[in-house]
Amino acid sequence: MTDGDRGSRGPGAWSTSAGGMSREIELTVTVEEVIYRSADERFAVLRASVEGAPQVITLVGPLGSVAPGDPIAVHGRPERHATFGERIVVTSFTPVTPQTREGIRRYLGSGRVPGVGPAIADRIVEKFGERTLEMITTQSSRLREVSGIGARRATAIADAVRAHAADAQVFSFLHGLGIGNALSQRIVSRYKADTVRVVREEPYRVAEEVRGVGFLTADRIGRQLGYTLDDPRRAAGAALHLLGKGADEGNVYLPRDLLVEQAQALEVPFERANEAIDMLHARAMVIIDGDAVYAPPLYSAEVSAARKLQALAEHPNTLPPAIPEALLEGLAPAQRDAVRASFVHRLYVLTGGPGTGKTTTVRALVAAQRAQQKRVLLCAPTGRAAKRLSEATGAEAATIHRALEYNPKTGTFQRNADLPLDADVVLVDEASMLDLVLGERLLSALSKTASLVLVGDVDQLPPIGAGPLLRELISSNACPVIRLTVIFRQAQRSAIVRAAHAILTGERPEPTAPGERGEGDYFFIRASDPESAQRKLLDTLTRAEAAYGLDPKRDVQVLTPMRKGPLGLERLNQLIQNALNPGPGEAGLMRAGDKVMQLRNDYDREVFNGDLGEIEHVSADVTLARMSGRSVPYDRDAREALALAYACTVHKVQGSEFPAIVVMLHTTHFIMLSRALLYTAVTRAKRLVVVIGDERALHRALSHVTMQRTYSGLRARLAGKSARVTVD
Repeated sequence: MTDGDRGSRGPGAWSTSAGGMSREIELTVTVEEVIYRSADERFAVLRASVEGAPQVITLVGPLGSVAPGDPIAVHGRPERHATFGERIVVTSFTPVTPQTREGIRRYLGSGRVPGVGPAIADRIVEKFGERTLEMITTQSSRLREVSGIGARRATAIADAVRAHAADAQVFSFLHGLGIGNALSQRIVSRYKADTVRVVREEPYRVAEEVRGVGFLTADRIGRQLGYTLDDPRRAAGAALHLLGKGADEGNVYLPRDLLVEQAQALEVPFERANEAIDMLHARAMVIIDGDAVYAPPLYSAEVSAARKLQALAEHPNTLPPAIPEALLEGLAPAQRDAVRASFVHRLYVLTGGPGTGKTTTVRALVAAQRAQQKRVLLCAPTGRAAKRLSEATGAEAATIHRALEYNPKTGTFQRNADLPLDADVVLVDEASMLDLVLGERLLSALSKTASLVLVGDVDQLPPIGAGPLLRELISSNACPVIRLTVIFRQAQRSAIVRAAHAILTGERPEPTAPGERGEGDYFFIRASDPESAQRKLLDTLTRAEAAYGLDPKRDVQVLTPMRKGPLGLERLNQLIQNALNPGPGEAGLMRAGDKVMQLRNDYDREVFNGDLGEIEHVSADVTLARMSGRSVPYDRDAREALALAYACTVHKVQGSEFPAIVVMLHTTHFIMLSRALLYTAVTRAKRLVVVIGDERALHRALSHVTMQRTYSGLRARLAGKSARVTVD
């Protein structure tokens, strides 16, 4: 910043003419009032006084953590908004120590310093003047010269002022490295007083330990601090980053050659990358098995899961009981076989598409097992899938995490080999969503005599986590697999069911004919560009209510393959929110009446990943959301797990079912389009599916058969071989 820029701090210098471009400026201000703070605390509108000037200004931006009385240095640009007038759009801010008498007085009396209100703040500043803060930090005992301050209060005041000064220095250091406020706060929360040392000496460690940092951010920090491209610490950080990125993409391991190749793309020299892998292996930070490089937890999970699955498959039950014919009445031959198999085999898979009778089969299986006095545990990977399973069977079902008595505070499961599940038969629905790590935890908690039934549609998208357990198990031929393939006559009347099976064979689904609305309708609406797709989406929501009586907020779920872009979930949520729930505040921020989704399990509040609800009330401190028929309070920390849910990604609704689905399908989604994605989206609906998009995108989805390539050794281990198996 030039000296001329620094001079722009004076009164009135931040103003700009309407519609004109403005340069970025810096100002030191004291926060007077919080006008608005978003529920996720990422955005706020503040009123603040400018140091050394009479004016009060409006600030907007990532200021959610700031409170009245806080002195901060802001960096941003002035603008004149057509509705809200002159304001500064803040790009970053740093806590600062006030310098003037008035600034010090207001800082001490703001409530941030314990034991000091406005009256005592006045007396302290009257006594020590502009040297007040210096005196507090170096000669705190002198505070007792002020009436009303004893030894204990003097110590508390000094501790608070020193902590604020230290925070200001740390945040100034982090901001100097280009790290934003939200990320800076997470780093400081993780390392506290050790923040500066860790960031200086171990930036690549920060990438592994602090959510949101990542290798690229750590690398930028490291480069600023003088780390060279061939620094061994950088090479090790790159290898760990790539393994973590691979796991996020579903890989249990990466081949060594591929890992080195990807490291070279990050400008890590070939030899240095190989040396880093060997060094990490020597320190037990990675596991090398042949040419496969694993993160240790995934290696342990794969070896353990293979051993436990083999043990189940190799020891079937003896003398299975005769099943009363009444319990099998009305079932097709394959369905009868599935019920009988649950008594014979201790491990088997039941799979099939929509309309083939999986639900009826599961219901009969549970009834038959309970008729033999067997304890049956029903579970599913998500809360919504567990609820569907419970509704389908009339029996209680739980998430796998709840069944295993997961403790979120310790990150451990209470149910394990030492305290196994109280069940003779464990049935997992929507098992296509089951990843390797969670699957291994479930296997570890089975009793020595228990059986495991995995029910799922293997043609759906693979799990979000690493390791497609169901797909690997089926392809290994390690256990019996019963496939339901016959579509029942009643299901054939549904255009949704017919569309789903057409998609599986790569055929273009036939829409519901005019005047032939049935038990499930399918339509395709052409939209050549994103803008027309947006307009037709809003029109579809209106038509769904008029033609089908579907509430566009509660009954219709909009799905998209991606988060970003003009037809990504972020933009669509803003668009639909403004159409269905207009109100004050920035688009995309939560308002009362908004449709929201819980993004992770919260056992204290009893809300779980994928649960949908509606915002009842939003304030700076507590947000109320109506979840599963009850009001759930969210404090500032818990609110991060809530997100607008008018639109969701297809991955996020696996295991869920809705009255109606609108699928956005466009060439802007090209890299994500696949047959499995479209099939998964269409099979989420009961009454209505509307696909909005262009012909090229539909063709791409139907013709792109290959699943995303993932690296997993489970199939080979089940066959008694080493890893090094690629699953396509």
